Order: sequence, then structure tokens, then C-alpha cells
Amino acid sequence: PTDLKEMSVEALLINEWLVPKKQRHFLRTKRHLLINGDIANFSHQVEGDDQITVIFDSEDFPAKSLSFGDQILGRSLILYEDEHLVIANKPENMKTHGNDANEIALQNHVAAACNQTVYVVHRLDFETSGAVLFAKNPFVLPILDHMLRERQIHRTYQALCAGQVKQDKMIIDQPIGTDRHDKKRRVVVSRGGQRAVTHVLVLKRLATETLVQCQLETGRTHQIRVHFSSIGHPLAGDAMYGANPQLSEALGLERQWLHAMQLEFRH
Repeated sequence: PTDLKEMSVEALLINEWLVPKKQRHFLRTKRHLLINGDIANFSHQVEGDDQITVIFDSEDFPAKSLSFGDQILGRSLILYEDEHLVIANKPENMKTHGNDANEIALQNHVAAACNQTVYVVHRLDFETSGAVLFAKNPFVLPILDHMLRERQIHRTYQALCAGQVKQDKMIIDQPIGTDRHDKKRRVVVSRGGQRAVTHVLVLKRLATETLVQCQLETGRTHQIRVHFSSIGHPLAGDAMYGANPQLSEALGLERQWLHAMQLEFRH
């Protein structure tokens, strides 16, 4: 980037690109890093507009085995793709990734469409639909992981919740922990939970439901579902968190009404 402050190659690899120690060692010993086409050592300085080339081989990043899914389905789900990453529109009732090598999930379909292994950056619940981000190589993965932790990847959802939410805007800041009676459920807890923050904007109030837009500041398991249940507005169709089955039936819902509509970040 043109606005990069001058720093050493080593600082660039450690602090900016988050390259693991093992891979930094290979780059150094194999002389696999170039600045503007010339072989560089780790004490060389880099600055904005420099062209940095890093070369990796199979020893640096061993190939990860991943079964390919349906190439045509995978291609139909891709929203954006370039040499570094791919974003796919996960259908409802599909896992983001399989739990074992033989289970086929969204990751496998996207890999088939890209004709290469892709790496999961974040996940959506089985029932939730919408945008999911994958890295196309293990060098990019820790960069995207870091961006996610530092809240530099903004995830926006739409949800339909029961009842009429009175406030046009609000922030739900309630820690979330595991339900002691059911390990699959999460609950708002007073002590010992993980910090969880959801920013809410009301889009439309209907007769018995409210359409809302949610932006996650944190990414806890079932966060939006738990937060809305905790304020008395469970998501329509969300039986696990207290949705009215009559409302679900009236709306023809067999899963919670929740969709990850947008990912926003600086590439």
C-alpha cells in the first residue's frame, strides 16, 4: 500500500502479514522473498509502492486434502472470487464445513467450483443462510482471521423477530455462555460468559413481527438468536430459542428467519 510506513522485511512479515514462524524461516533460508524483483534479506527496508514477491512451495504449506463437492452447485453459490479469497452464499440447512473428511458441505462445493482447497474464515449456523468468507490459500488465512478478531470485517444480517421492537436503534450488549442444561444452546449469563455485542436497526414493523438489520461487533455462537430471545423477541421460526410455533407455521418457516446479507472489509 502507498501509505505503508517504512519498515523492515521482518516487521512486514510478522506485524502486517502475520506470517507464521515456520514459513518465515523457509522464506529466509530459501531466499524466497524479493523486493522489486531483487532477492532481499530480512533487514532490508520496505516502503509504500514497493513490489513484494513471496514464493512458497509444498514444504512451506503442505497441501490440505479436501473432498470436492458439486462443482455446478458451488459455482452457482459464489458471490465474489479473486486470487486470494472467495465469498459464497450458503443455502439454509447446509453446514459451512463437514465434521469429518467424508462429509460434504459448503466448503467442499466451493472448493470444487474453484478447483482447489479453500479455508474457512468464519461459519454460519446450519439453518442460517448468507455470505460466508473462505481464504484461497493458507498464507491469506491468518490475515483474514486477524481482521475478523480486530473487527475489521463487518457482517450484516437481516432477521425477522416476533413482536414489535419499540426502539428504532439499539445495542444489545449481553455476555453469552453455554446453557448448563443443554450444551447445544447458548444463553445470556451474568458472569463468566463471552462478551457479545449486536447493533440493531429496525427496518420495518409488521402486524406481529419486526424486520431488523443486525451488525455483529462480536461473533459468538447463536449470538443474534440468543440476544433477541433474551429481550423477548425470539427470531421467527427459531424453536430452540422460544419462537411461537403458530407464528412459524403461519409464515411457513422450518428454520429461524436469519440471513447474512453482507460482508464488508478492506481487501
